[in-house]
Amino acid sequence: MTEYGRGPGSEPWHPEDPLYGDGGWGGQAPAGGPSTYGGQGQYHPQQPHHPQQHPQQSQYDDWSTGQQQAYGQQQYDGTGAHQQYDGTGAQQQYNGGWDTGQQGQVPYGGDPVDPYGGQPAGYAGESADYYGTPDAYPPPEPPHRRRPAPEPEPEPDWDPGPDQGEHAFFSGADDDDDDYDDEPGRKGGRGDRRGGRGGKKPKKRRSGCACLVVTLVFAGGLGGVGYFGYQFYQDRFGTSPDYAGEGTGTATVDIPKGSGGYVIGQKLKDAGVVKSVDAFVSAQAQNPKGESIQAGVYVLKKEMSAKSAVELMLSPTSRNNLIIPEGKRNSWVYKEIDTRLELDKGSTEKVAKKEWKSLGLPDWANTNKDIKDPLEGFLYPSSYPVAKGQKPQDVLKKMVAQASVKYDELGLKSKADELNLKDPLQVLTVASLVQAEGKYKRDFVKVATVVYNRLKPDNTETYGLLDFDSTVNYAKAESTLDTGTVDDLRKFNDPYNTYKIKGLPPGPIGNPGDVALKSALNPAKGNWYYFVSINADETLFAETNEQHERNRQKYIEEQKKNSG
Repeated sequence: MTEYGRGPGSEPWHPEDPLYGDGGWGGQAPAGGPSTYGGQGQYHPQQPHHPQQHPQQSQYDDWSTGQQQAYGQQQYDGTGAHQQYDGTGAQQQYNGGWDTGQQGQVPYGGDPVDPYGGQPAGYAGESADYYGTPDAYPPPEPPHRRRPAPEPEPEPDWDPGPDQGEHAFFSGADDDDDDYDDEPGRKGGRGDRRGGRGGKKPKKRRSGCACLVVTLVFAGGLGGVGYFGYQFYQDRFGTSPDYAGEGTGTATVDIPKGSGGYVIGQKLKDAGVVKSVDAFVSAQAQNPKGESIQAGVYVLKKEMSAKSAVELMLSPTSRNNLIIPEGKRNSWVYKEIDTRLELDKGSTEKVAKKEWKSLGLPDWANTNKDIKDPLEGFLYPSSYPVAKGQKPQDVLKKMVAQASVKYDELGLKSKADELNLKDPLQVLTVASLVQAEGKYKRDFVKVATVVYNRLKPDNTETYGLLDFDSTVNYAKAESTLDTGTVDDLRKFNDPYNTYKIKGLPPGPIGNPGDVALKSALNPAKGNWYYFVSINADETLFAETNEQHERNRQKYIEEQKKNSG
């Protein structure tokens, strides 16, 4: 065996071995023929082992010049044969195979620039053996000792069975035990160099624990699929849980504005009215009027059937909303809130006077120090959920918020200058006057025109005075047609008395509705200064006081007819 660990055999080194020579193995020449070093090589059968020495130096490419260097003539007689290198490019004699010394001729070109090219060098005794030093490169492994790269096995589309392509997860072997079986007939080969652990190992066994884990995972997956499948079936085809009967007790439910069936159903379920949301949604869909359920506070019963809950919510008896009519003063609203919340009389009014700054009023509200109620005009007429258990300030906040949104939508701030008014509060005040003085909504735009014409300082009809009974009634906290004579009214000293004070009152005198607001923002064109409603269907407008007096006579005649 040589120092490379090569044993006797007939296999040549692999022709693509990059460690052999400088030019690879391009092909084989006929046996006994010449072999060009760096071009085509010659292989001969290997003969029985003889002691042999290898040359210390061989031909290498000079990487700096791209030329080859020759190291003169070298002789080594390890096998009794003769081997000669000619530094000038002569042929190289080998007699035979690798171990016999019988080789063909190899043209070996020398480098004439190399100063050592013509000097003889003895291999055995004239230079050190670098293979015995730490500087030596690890010797290449002879070809017949190399294990060719295994070809990838095709993936079967069926279970190959034990030990035939099974995944390492199902193997019982440890992670650090990665030995493999040596090839048949290779005793003393690679297995010897790995510590003599040749031979085949016992076949690996499947791990019962791993199989158990897989089984549990698979069973859990089936259980999950079954559960969700059942839920899907129940949602689509099953009967939703529901109570039976008309229910008992009392439950108050606040349904927000814009709520759909599922939101309403969830509110009812949370309050204990219905058993499931789906049951309510189904009952609502089956009722022809089910979609007409509106926002508000409903007084219902607990544990009702979904069908009964829908029917009761459609009945006016269940509605507990506070409806504020258009034009109502705040004093009326405060009393209604007290009644709904079951509070002592005057409780809500006290909260309003004490906490009005924290209730969300817009920045342009309460700009006049003579305003009697800062919230007047900001409790917008609408329907509000008000039920026992709520706080007065929370109810007032909802109303003020609704008014602020509405006034922003209408653009009260941008319209003030266009209407020759000082601020949005005066626009709101005009709207409250239109709401209080006008009897029919169809006439509101003309009533607004009367207000703006009387506010003109150069008018010669009223000379800047509004002369409205409604403002006097507000100042006196009354609501009557018999306010007294004009002479008496002009003596009444109050900022809201428009018979004495020119211009608008300090603030709104009620809560105007949508029509009155739009009429104040868009008055009709005309020169009217007076109006009077003579009956339930007709209001007469006049440009002069003489015309107005004729209209008043018609009003008196109508009153006599109705009273007789």
